Formats: sequence, structure tokens, C-alpha cells
Amino acid sequence: MSFINEARFLIKANIRDYGMYIALFVIMLTFSVLTDGLFMSSRNISNLLDSAGYIAVLAVGMTLVIVIRHIDLSVGFVAGFLGAVAAIFLTQMGMSVWLVIPIVLVFGIIIGLFNGFLIAKIGIPAFVATLAGMLIFRGALLNVTESTGTIIVNDDLFNALGNGFIPSLVEVNGLHLLSLLVGFIGIALYIYSELSTRRNKVKYGFDVISLQIFIFKLLFVSFIIGYITWVLAGYNGFSWTVVIMLLVVVVYHFLSTKTVLGRNIYAVGSNPEAAHLSGINVTKITMIVFGSMGMLAALSGILFTARLQSATTTAGTLFELDAIAAAYVGGVSSAGGVGKVTGAIIGAIVMASLSSGMNLLGVGISYQYMIRGGVLAAAVIFDVMTRKQRG
Repeated sequence: MSFINEARFLIKANIRDYGMYIALFVIMLTFSVLTDGLFMSSRNISNLLDSAGYIAVLAVGMTLVIVIRHIDLSVGFVAGFLGAVAAIFLTQMGMSVWLVIPIVLVFGIIIGLFNGFLIAKIGIPAFVATLAGMLIFRGALLNVTESTGTIIVNDDLFNALGNGFIPSLVEVNGLHLLSLLVGFIGIALYIYSELSTRRNKVKYGFDVISLQIFIFKLLFVSFIIGYITWVLAGYNGFSWTVVIMLLVVVVYHFLSTKTVLGRNIYAVGSNPEAAHLSGINVTKITMIVFGSMGMLAALSGILFTARLQSATTTAGTLFELDAIAAAYVGGVSSAGGVGKVTGAIIGAIVMASLSSGMNLLGVGISYQYMIRGGVLAAAVIFDVMTRKQRG
């Protein structure tokens, strides 16, 4: 099979995985042309990734929730409420950032486990249980912020999570050296991971792509990582938000693809009854996934509060819908059992790119909502069509 024919076959066979990357490339190319290169400027890409950070973190957790055939509508106001709790701890109680962050994350885990208990143990549908949670935490957010309306956070260390950048060490021709090193390490880890995966497949007799395609894939992805690193290094380098987002992706990608827990999560999503009969504790898996979702909601709230340097009465509004949209655009299946956390990040960046590009072009907010809704509908239609073809 020739290089071109094999590439076409792989794209067609893996269109769910590759489609989101193609869509992101087309969106970025289009907006770059329409804005005369302003869209791909270092400052805009840095702001775009920062604005996508707190939604991307939520989308990772939401992907696993949807994979096991559930939904969590409470995460937006859980994030807003816990972000306000963090602000109160910092400003009114004078607690240290190093103490506040783990406490708030634990609160998130407890909230998530409670949702999981209602769904897995009591048997309340996830939509209803988390809708109740959304209303409860919306009220809780209003309650803790009603006296001041806005809680200003003046802690520089905390605010750096949403607005700060990793130190540059030294600059080389105006580029941040540490950011370049981080990008280089990222490329090295990616290549090592791909080589290791290919070696194991060959060892156990699984089919692998040709060496030509494999090398092209390594070079292409490495180029993308390197280019984004170079663009960011030309501004202020990697922000702490992006670093945290990447750490979340790496950890959850490993857990979901390389561990027994990850395999059990996808088994439950593919067929809960069969998973139960095979000895998997479906209740335990459900509670773990929702506990994880609660923790990521807390982290999202911390990042959002740090970005605004304040907690507001409207924090968390529509976060859950943005996270769900990012998860679906990123390739998660509404039927369960299919979806990658890496796809969730790409989905969040796609949605953020649409907003950023349309803002640069001066598109009205009303049209922006309609276009983003159209993109979400197209993603779900694409999911349904690919499932029908496979069926």
C-alpha cells in the first residue's frame, strides 16, 4: 500500500480521532488568514490557551463521566462556589495558599462522591441528581458572596495560577529558555511513548502502521508541539494555567489508557451489565469517576478565581455546558464507552479558538452563540453517523 493510500485509509478508519485535529487546523488556518496573522500571534495564542484552561480541566472529567453514560450538570456552580471558598479562606481567614488548594480539592472530591452516591447507590438519574446539585451550589455561591458581591483576592502566589508564567531563566534571542526546554522535553516524551507503544504492539503480534507513516506522524506532531512552544516562548512562555492543564492531561491519559482502573471505566461505559457480570464493581467505578469530576471542578474554580483575581456571584455560569460541548467536540460518544481525555483538551481549544477568532473579527455575541451551537450539533451528528457506519 502506497504512502498516500495508507494515509487515506488510516484517516477514514480513525476519523473520530483525527477529525478534531483536522477541524482545529482548519479553524486556526482560517482565522489566521482572515486576521492577517493576528490570530496566531504569540500574545493571542497565550491568551487563548489561558482562557481555555479552566474549561479544559472540566472537560477532562466530563469526558469520563460521559464515557460511563452519565452527565454532571453541577460542575459549573461547584467550580464557582469552591472558587469563592478559596477566596474566603485566603482573604478573610488569612490561610496559606499551600493549605487552601488541597483543602478545596478535597471539598471537590467529597461533593463528587456525594453525587456518585446518589447516582450509583440510591439510583437517582444523573441528570436529576446533578441538576439538584447545580441549584444547590448556585444558591451556595450567592450566599457566600451576597455581603460583598465580589471577593477580591490580593494573594500574588494564588493569582499567578491564573495569570502568571513559568520563570524564563534566561532569554535566547527574545525566547524564554525554560519554555523551550519544556517543549523539547514534551517532544522527547511523546516520541518515547509512541516508540514504546509500537514496540509492544509488534512484540505481541498486533498490526501497526507502516514505518513511513509512523515517522511522518512523529515528525508532524513534534513540529506542532515545537511550533506552539516557539510561539509561546516569544511572548511570556508557558503560563502556569497551561502547565496545570498539561499535567492534568498527562495524568488522566495515563490513568485512562495504562491502568486497570481506566480499562474498567471504559468497560462500564461500553456495557454496564456485562461489566458487572465480569466482576467489575460498577458502583465503585461510578463513584470514582464522579469523585474525580468533583476534584477537577474544584481545580477549575481555583484557576478561574485566580484568573479573575476575585470571586464573583456569576462565577461558574454555563461552565458545565462549555465542558460538555468541549467533550463532544473532542470525540466522546453519547452512547458511552468511547472518548479520550486528549480529545477533551482539543475540544476545549477548538471552542476557545472559535471565540477568540470571532472576537478578533468583531462578530457579534449573538452570532457567536449560534455558531458555537452549530459546531456542537455538528459534532454530535458526526458521532451518530460514525456509530451507524460501524454498526
